[in-house]
Amino acid sequence: MGSTQLTWKRQFSLPPDAQPSAFTNYEKRETPGSQTIEKVCEFLKCSPTQVVKNVLYQTTFDNGTSVLVLVSIRGDQEVNDIKLQNELTKLAPKYGAKTVLKLAVPDTEAQERLASKPLPLGYIAPDVGDDYIKSHKDIAPGFLRLVDKTAVDLKNFVTGANESGYHVVGANWNEHFKLHKICVDVRKSRPGDRSLHNPDQTLQSARGIEVGHIFQLGTEYSIAMGATYTNEQGEEKPLLMGCYGVGVSRLAQAAVEQSYDQDGIIWPLRIAPYHAIVTIPNINDAQQVEIAEKLYTQLNQAGVETLLDDRNERAGVKFKDADLIGIPYRIVTGRAIANGKVEVVERKSRKSQEIAIADVVSTLKQGIQSVNSTQLSSN
Repeated sequence: MGSTQLTWKRQFSLPPDAQPSAFTNYEKRETPGSQTIEKVCEFLKCSPTQVVKNVLYQTTFDNGTSVLVLVSIRGDQEVNDIKLQNELTKLAPKYGAKTVLKLAVPDTEAQERLASKPLPLGYIAPDVGDDYIKSHKDIAPGFLRLVDKTAVDLKNFVTGANESGYHVVGANWNEHFKLHKICVDVRKSRPGDRSLHNPDQTLQSARGIEVGHIFQLGTEYSIAMGATYTNEQGEEKPLLMGCYGVGVSRLAQAAVEQSYDQDGIIWPLRIAPYHAIVTIPNINDAQQVEIAEKLYTQLNQAGVETLLDDRNERAGVKFKDADLIGIPYRIVTGRAIANGKVEVVERKSRKSQEIAIADVVSTLKQGIQSVNSTQLSSN
């Protein structure tokens, strides 16, 4: 069980405790139409934490060998395919290979190619016979059987009977089913799991987006380049290399995902493609055009990056487009110019105010500088 203990140490969270089984005697029971955990638990009136489900995978190694993998895991848990692939990569040398090329749940076509007879899907037991596997030079002759830690400690559990329409209850490892030495941690963590180091803390879930990478390169490139260092013993050793990268386009995607509404993007001011857009409601109004063009020039000269929307479109279309693009400030040279003012709308808050034309440049410049200084100090 040494390998099991090593695997357990790699866990990051603990699932809820399994409920005690109500089955004390080992027996085979008819469970028609119970191919899923939900249905078998409903039929047998048991908890999914009392069930050992056996999930079938097909893996193909880089030497072309296909292996049928059987993962036994507690009924309320799911297999993490990345963890499983990592475990299979460690086992690749057993099959004369170096790594995994493909891992998937075998579809009907794959089952016909790999299996010598129809598998009792939904009713598979941990000891399903190797005679189900077709004899072929590129197919491993036996199942690779892995047992997840969540299933190792179960007592009097429910599992398949290797016969369609039947399960067994009251089963135990090494009494009714052999517990194989390859015990692994391949369960998928989920919200509510307990912390391994402090069970009073639970795992919380939140959406995220990947904006960068960190790669551990090891010594592959340093050996090729002859990049070395001298250790304390005077030995010349290759450098351990690593690198990281930040995706600029991903940063923009992350910002949009966190800052938007039903009308479009709300760009944070510091990364907005433009600070402001001057919109002319009526391009046939010479005064509106003149004031807009003047503000457009003055704002850009003052460092306020600004667009000018002088398209021959209705005002509503222009407003909707400005909201969709998400430019922080919209300046409208509309009816207010009769009073020497323009309307300034903040995209984020929808707050609208009329500002004297002469004060527009200084007001926006001050507002932008204020936001930038606040964000810099908070960083």
